[in-house]
Amino acid sequence: MGKTILLVDDDAELTELLAQLLDLEGFEINVANNGKEALALLDHSYDLILLDIMMPVLNGIETLKQIRKNFSTPVMMLTARGDDIDRILGLELGADDYLPKPFNDRELVARIKAILRRTAQTNSVKDPVDLDKIEFAGILLYPGRQQALFGSKDLELTGTEFTLLLKLITNPGLILTREELSQEVLGKPLTPFDRAIDMHMSNLRKKLPNRPDDLPWFKTLRGRGYLLIAEK
Repeated sequence: MGKTILLVDDDAELTELLAQLLDLEGFEINVANNGKEALALLDHSYDLILLDIMMPVLNGIETLKQIRKNFSTPVMMLTARGDDIDRILGLELGADDYLPKPFNDRELVARIKAILRRTAQTNSVKDPVDLDKIEFAGILLYPGRQQALFGSKDLELTGTEFTLLLKLITNPGLILTREELSQEVLGKPLTPFDRAIDMHMSNLRKKLPNRPDDLPWFKTLRGRGYLLIAEK
């Protein structure tokens, strides 16, 4: 069975075209024309949400706020070109990626597949005991189910935040460039003025508790990238 996508946009002509395109790519598509309809349809069966920002009844930003209260389902925001404020706000609220309109069909499909590759195993591991857990400074990462714990507390990371933290934790003390992180975490090359990785790093910092060794988790190297500070 193909992956299931919830497409949320008030543009009926665009949603019809996108639904046809994604159906040809093997995805199952459900459509909502505003945020209120989307929230009524949403459950844990969806693999990805494509969410327009400018919509009547309930816009994309307010819809995303509601989604993140109960779901970690990956969300790609569809934004008007130049809407930097909405784009940044969407990333701050937990969107995994964004794509400005008008967009190329191939790029949309490539971005969707990149997100789904990262989250392919999210719901595949039912056993709470994972053999592939990774530990660092009190954090336990379970890649099989994309869960991060600190003690018994679930850090409630989005799929993108989890992938970013996993990449950093498995490379302690090494500088990871923004270009490298964008390609490997977001599945897209870094473009000028693209702050997506920086916003995801900011969100990650907010969700992590204080380290037991009192060191900061990360160091930002301006113009270069980020590194996870190794344990003492």
